[in-house]
Amino acid sequence: MNGARQAIEWTSGLIDRGRAHFAHRDVDEVQMEVYDLALSTAEIHAARAMLDFADLPAPSDEASFKRSLANLFCADTLATVVGRLQSRPTAFGLHPRHFDGRPPSFIDEHLKPTNIAAIGQTVRHRQGRPPDDHLGEEKSLMRDTFRQFAEEQVVPLAEDIHRNDRVIPDAIIDGLRGLGCFGLSVPARYGGLKPDDREDSLGMVVVTEELSRGSLGAAGSLITRPEIMARAVLEGGTDAQKARWLPGIAAGDPLVAISVTEPGTGSDVASVALRATPAGDGKSGWILNGGKTWCTFAGKAGALLVLARTDPNAMPPHRGLSLFVVSKPGSDGQTFTVDSPMGGRLTGRAIPTIGYRGMHSFELFFDDFAVPGDALVGEAGGRGRGFYYTMSGFSGGRLQTAARACGLMRAAFDRALEYAEQRRVFDRSVAEYPLTLQKLARMAATIAACQQFSYAVARTMDGGNGQLEASLVKLIACRAAEWITREAMQIHGGLGYAEESDVSRYFVDARVLSIFEGTEETLALKVVGKALLP
Repeated sequence: MNGARQAIEWTSGLIDRGRAHFAHRDVDEVQMEVYDLALSTAEIHAARAMLDFADLPAPSDEASFKRSLANLFCADTLATVVGRLQSRPTAFGLHPRHFDGRPPSFIDEHLKPTNIAAIGQTVRHRQGRPPDDHLGEEKSLMRDTFRQFAEEQVVPLAEDIHRNDRVIPDAIIDGLRGLGCFGLSVPARYGGLKPDDREDSLGMVVVTEELSRGSLGAAGSLITRPEIMARAVLEGGTDAQKARWLPGIAAGDPLVAISVTEPGTGSDVASVALRATPAGDGKSGWILNGGKTWCTFAGKAGALLVLARTDPNAMPPHRGLSLFVVSKPGSDGQTFTVDSPMGGRLTGRAIPTIGYRGMHSFELFFDDFAVPGDALVGEAGGRGRGFYYTMSGFSGGRLQTAARACGLMRAAFDRALEYAEQRRVFDRSVAEYPLTLQKLARMAATIAACQQFSYAVARTMDGGNGQLEASLVKLIACRAAEWITREAMQIHGGLGYAEESDVSRYFVDARVLSIFEGTEETLALKVVGKALLP
């Protein structure tokens, strides 16, 4: 794999030159260029993760398959990144001489149509079975458990939930409660599954991947909100609040939702305007006023984690934000009204969407809605710390979104291969044609790379780092999910466009991944971009 590594590092050098060219520049002045650098950086990181994976010891046939996928992914990455930079080199501070030594032989060798088709044949012979993931016995058992649950409990209900826009049924939620799924980010001392002395992001990734393989909307996203809320409470909650809220989160009772986004702010969390003012008149508590949007699962949830502005004059503005846990009755409806016992009203309305159905995302409006003083995360010490507590949960949410993308890709790939083997066109199965073989090979290589990158980031986060890498893996995995679900639909031909086919659901579900948990543009510019520019 030395040739691949050398080629990847040579390409990384081009990116570094581009970074140096924009040193000390305002990201907003060079958005297009920084966006391209961020995507290129994500692709290079994924290629490195894939090469590390290919170097792990394995039986000869398995090792050969891993190397072939790694070389294919690296060659595709090199062609994409170099082409992106070479198309307008001066924009990145590059000169034609900087492209001297470009590794054309590596690219040409591994992107030969016959080579790619041969990998596709191997994929067929393995009946789509991916390479060994090297996760070990514990995580393999976890994967098998949740894969079985997804196949038996989620898949049979997924189409009905999507096509009829139903809320996730209790059969799925109760089953996941029984498996302890909601406690993956809650320490064992509070009734969760996470060890008290360390993180287990890798376990969360494995579970999310398998549930998303069953259905993104009906299962794959159920543990994202508990993950974010648990991390925020662990980061900022008082001892009493942790003891009160975390066992419930772990048990899935109440179910929870995260209310951050507002109609006018989108991913600009620091600009949140929903107001929280002290109750006054000698009363303890807070009064919430304003609107929120895209609050996923708000109807079914019995607790909302709400980001609100407690200090309108704080500078910078994000220092005026605080987090509140708002209790409410759960509802299966697509509208709800809650009257606070302390006064005021909360109303919610589900937003119709083309996909990602089952959880429902809501518009919310707080009208003088009163909450007790201990609803403020951290109480007095948490005032003005809401932005930081929220961000502590978002890195895990971004990694989890990458895992959701991987599960969705795998489901789409499996259906595409199955259909390609069965469908005959001009006296041959669709799977036998070279172009289909090349599609299958590229899909398999991309899925494996995104999986291995997500596992690598999980391990890094378990070591206390990886916040930037979580954004990088979300960037590439979510874009890849759109492409792979599109290819799966294309392999199905006209049937893929019919609502009755699973791949049509995968396609519309995939589209949301690059939007939530930080839009692609926000991550590329405001998170990755700022980190890239020295």
